[in-house]
Amino acid sequence: MVHGPGDVRVDERPVPAPGPGEVLLALEWGGICGSDIAYWRHGASGTATLVHPLVLGHEVAGRIAAVGPGVTGGARITEGTPVTVHPAQPVGDTSLPERLAGRTNLLPHVRYFGSAAFDPHTDGGFSEYRTVPAAQLRPLPEGVSTEHGALAEPLAVAVHAVRRAPALRDRAVLVNGAGPIGSLLVAALRHAGAAHVTAADVAQGALEVARAMGAHDTRDLSEGQELPEDVEVVFEASGAPGALGAVLRATARGGHLIQVGNLPGTPAPAVLGDLVTREITWSGSYRFVEEIDDALAAMRDGLDVTPVISHRFDLAEGARALAVAADPAAGCGKVMLRLGGPDRLQGPDGLGAPR
Repeated sequence: MVHGPGDVRVDERPVPAPGPGEVLLALEWGGICGSDIAYWRHGASGTATLVHPLVLGHEVAGRIAAVGPGVTGGARITEGTPVTVHPAQPVGDTSLPERLAGRTNLLPHVRYFGSAAFDPHTDGGFSEYRTVPAAQLRPLPEGVSTEHGALAEPLAVAVHAVRRAPALRDRAVLVNGAGPIGSLLVAALRHAGAAHVTAADVAQGALEVARAMGAHDTRDLSEGQELPEDVEVVFEASGAPGALGAVLRATARGGHLIQVGNLPGTPAPAVLGDLVTREITWSGSYRFVEEIDDALAAMRDGLDVTPVISHRFDLAEGARALAVAADPAAGCGKVMLRLGGPDRLQGPDGLGAPR
């Protein structure tokens, strides 16, 4: 739990009981995201600011430990089933104008695992147990481990970004920023049929991960290497305003730039002239809709996310895990938290107590 800037603790809470329409998850793995780091460092992520202590974590997977009243789903929702979680839950009026039909990621009010956007906050899943509405569960396909299942959420972000671009088959593509999302973008692009994928970053470790995830070429910007020229489709995954000038210059005239990395919510200098003079289409990409299902299918079909995992820590080492994930010198890919093991299923009290 994060209690404030620089203050993260492992707290004890009672094992919750699933209510109507809910299940109790015995969680096994969680992946640390940039928003988790932001809450720990600054007590805020974007415009969401901590008012109360918050359980972090929205990239999680585990097994069903108990099923609450009224839950349907047959064999897919039974005790012991390995699942991941779609972390978004729309709040209030979920109608959208026709032009946004189906784009539920753009609803104005969405509760998200591990988010302080609402008061009370929405606790995340970096815990041994958590109750979850059954509708948010996504059973893992055969052969997909719970560790890999915890990466379905960030892979879904990458898959959604790929779908925000024009047709990619047989195209050359650039990914600027080879952190975990950038490297998963590389994999998603290869899976979508991109002919040639170049990844660029200032960290050699990140570029090694991008190569392992399928990048055909890498550019180490810290060594003075430059971005390729005239790339028709570019994905900006660093979120660094200072990178935008070079990224726009690398985008071909009339090309497409997909902004995946979160840009600051405060004024920041950026060189944007080429956006106009090169008639570039610059599109944002925010979270995902139901692409978590496609991410799971891609992993089932052989997309291997193993190379993006660089560190594993037990839940009790959460503070250290966050520090490593936040350290540019650590050469991190995805830092994973081991939340528990597969032996913690339903106890005799029906509340998922350990046995």
